[in-house]
Amino acid sequence: MSQVGAPRGRTCSRTIRSVALLTSGVLALPVLAACSSDGDERSKAPAAAQDVGPAARDRIADGGTLRWAVDTVPTTLNTFQADADAATSRIAGAVLPSLFTLDKTGRPQRNPDYLESAKIIEREPKQVVLYKLNQQAVWSDGRELGAADFVAQWRALSGKDSAYWTARNAGYERIQKIERGANDLEVRVTFNKPYADWRALFSPLYPKDVMGAPNSFNDGARAKLKATAGPFQLKEMDRADREITLVRNPRWWGARPKLDTIVLSAVPRDKRAAALAAGTLDLAEIDSPVAERITQARHNKGGGAGPQTGAGPASGARGPGAETAAASATPSSAEEDGSGEEKAEAARESREKKTRALAKYAKEQRGLGGYVVRKSLEPAFTQLALNGETGPLADERVRRAVARALDRKKLAEAVLKPLGLPANPPGSHLALAGQHAYADSSDALGDQNTREAQALLADAGWTPGGAVKKDDGTKAGSEADADKKKDKEKGENGSETSGTDKKKEDKKEDKKEDKEADGKDSESGSASDSDSASDEGAYIVGDNKPGRGAPLSETGSRVIAPAAAGQARWLDDADVNAQDRQQGGMAGAYAPGGTAAPAADSASPSTTSSASASASTSASASPSTSASPLPGPLGKDGKPLTLRFVLPSGPGSEQLRTVGQKIARMLDRIGIRTEITKVADADYFKDHVASGDYDLALYSWPATAYPATDGRPIYAKPVPASDGSLLVEQNYTRVGTDHINQLFDQAASELDEKAARDLLRRADARIWAAAGSIPLYQRPQLVAAKPAVANAGAFAFAAPRYEDIGFKDPAKSGPEHPRKSAGAKETTGATQSPEASPKESPEASPKESADESADDTGNDSGNESAGESDEQ
Repeated sequence: MSQVGAPRGRTCSRTIRSVALLTSGVLALPVLAACSSDGDERSKAPAAAQDVGPAARDRIADGGTLRWAVDTVPTTLNTFQADADAATSRIAGAVLPSLFTLDKTGRPQRNPDYLESAKIIEREPKQVVLYKLNQQAVWSDGRELGAADFVAQWRALSGKDSAYWTARNAGYERIQKIERGANDLEVRVTFNKPYADWRALFSPLYPKDVMGAPNSFNDGARAKLKATAGPFQLKEMDRADREITLVRNPRWWGARPKLDTIVLSAVPRDKRAAALAAGTLDLAEIDSPVAERITQARHNKGGGAGPQTGAGPASGARGPGAETAAASATPSSAEEDGSGEEKAEAARESREKKTRALAKYAKEQRGLGGYVVRKSLEPAFTQLALNGETGPLADERVRRAVARALDRKKLAEAVLKPLGLPANPPGSHLALAGQHAYADSSDALGDQNTREAQALLADAGWTPGGAVKKDDGTKAGSEADADKKKDKEKGENGSETSGTDKKKEDKKEDKKEDKEADGKDSESGSASDSDSASDEGAYIVGDNKPGRGAPLSETGSRVIAPAAAGQARWLDDADVNAQDRQQGGMAGAYAPGGTAAPAADSASPSTTSSASASASTSASASPSTSASPLPGPLGKDGKPLTLRFVLPSGPGSEQLRTVGQKIARMLDRIGIRTEITKVADADYFKDHVASGDYDLALYSWPATAYPATDGRPIYAKPVPASDGSLLVEQNYTRVGTDHINQLFDQAASELDEKAARDLLRRADARIWAAAGSIPLYQRPQLVAAKPAVANAGAFAFAAPRYEDIGFKDPAKSGPEHPRKSAGAKETTGATQSPEASPKESPEASPKESADESADDTGNDSGNESAGESDEQ
């Protein structure tokens, strides 16, 4: 790892598990039994339905090639290696067995294509799981799937043989032995200690030819696979043309794939609008500005009129439309002067340039009009990370003050409301709304409350009179890097300071967005927020980072770390109260266990509902949430309270910067100044977040179905390594407690699902109370698709069923549900012109699509029909 300043901790790539669904990361929970509480009932409905253009298999044409965009050509096809990425996972999902896949609620279901049953058959003295394989399941070389493949994968990933270059081994180290059952189709797996997340194992399952020896594991599966066992198989990986070609597997025993071929084309995010406009893609995940252009193009019958003032890309000041609109609105200096031959020539060139740009934009818009936008909420949330290792944030009271200053509802609305998506801030670090075990534990920290935030800072010793002039003292942020920060302020990345100096810069935006002076509520859909709806640049931990693969939608697993090698005794509440409050030792590791910030004496109902009220409207809030304006920035011992907020500077990171600036203004209202330091995208995660060179940062964690396993390395208390550094795994906030560790370990070993769920909720409450990670909003998922593409798009939690993806048959394009004929335009087949209905709104279809899917698609029938009784 390259270093910026002195790294404050190190990660352990050995513990990282590649992912399974969208883009990499961690979190979520195990499959649980039916719930009875009101909270559990509410959690059953996802915040937003998937939007995939659903169609029954008999309405999909046989044959065809789907051109699907990926970010890169993968450097390896082995998802268990450190450099696996999203493309690796997508290929694995189509060509390799996944024994359990996720349904629409993010819950793992037995995959009947590979398993007849899988269940725990013994609990004492050892946990034993019996897998009964589908007798038709065979590898592409004709050999049956069997115990030998399970054994080879266990030995490769158990962590006992260092010759295997594996990035993760979570769960496999708990296996004691694997043996053949009563026949070749039965596999018995015996664990040396209970493992609740056993369904996460063997997905994907590789053939023994790959896993059987270190050389084949390390190098044999980087560019090819010796055998596959999915509906598709790998035909070619062309690095020169940046394409991966998948074709039907002739030995596939399940439903025959509708497509002949899937071509995964590596197209960078900033090139996708042009590729879509040129018609070289059928399906591509996109960012908000591109989605806006597609919507505008469809509404304008192809966008021949060019960019529109105050709408679409022009209003967001992004893309060709914005540039040409800006150029058209501002006369050149040569045109204003009007004198001199050279100036006249320059004016002509400027007009010609604008004309060409407008023509290019109009042409692209006509091409983009041939697509629809399918949208949902991605199973991942963006968080504000607070580095609790050193500086003011090592004090839990300051971290809680930061958290209590944030209006999470307002931040979520700024990102999601312009897209027409639900904007409810996540209430859990370990599951998302719609997942079976979701429960809102944010009360352990408390809602937005300016008065209490100021009281917490005062209790920590930060007062208006505690600061001195900037040139008389040292900033109280990341003090070890103070000199380096001064140099960076003058460097190419630059920095901004929120506070007295920054108020002038934010004055205009504050008037548009917050309108505090008039006491008016701001509208998240206002012009000031128009650019914040973009989802690009929202860093998902692990994307293109060593040791972090992208998620495989099929398995529901994310970043996984093995359980602790030794099992310490469980701490009871008395132990926790004593040790969690102990000062000293590792900074940030002593946050009180599960206690909320002190409530105001005059608490009122408005206090508990203040999460939906902006700090900017505190003047009109109840006395319990409002506070008098501070006379100036806070300080202590001659040092101002300044936090270094590191954000990426690239063109695809506008959303993070916009959200970061909103957060900076919220903190300024309670007296915390923020120094915004913009760094290169390539350096943002590795050199700043992972190395601990920040006070505040924004990045995302995806959700999974196995939080006991996947959540532990993110929120466990860092421990000292032999070289004196901290072993942080993926806990880049460096905040944790021993009790959180114990709760995760107990949950991972608890085979009673109700009890495991309770342990995870207790762990989540303590994570909230520690205030190292503040979930802000669930990420939007936007996908551009040709209208004829069926059963693919914004999958949300669910795993793609590759054999059901295809193109709607024009001969069978009539409405599937007469009662929904008015809204069936998008699903009526490939013969419809994308410009036939200028008023059609592709964003209006997700709920309807979900309803149609439930009736006649069969997308999830294979998964959800699998009974859960055989999995217990």
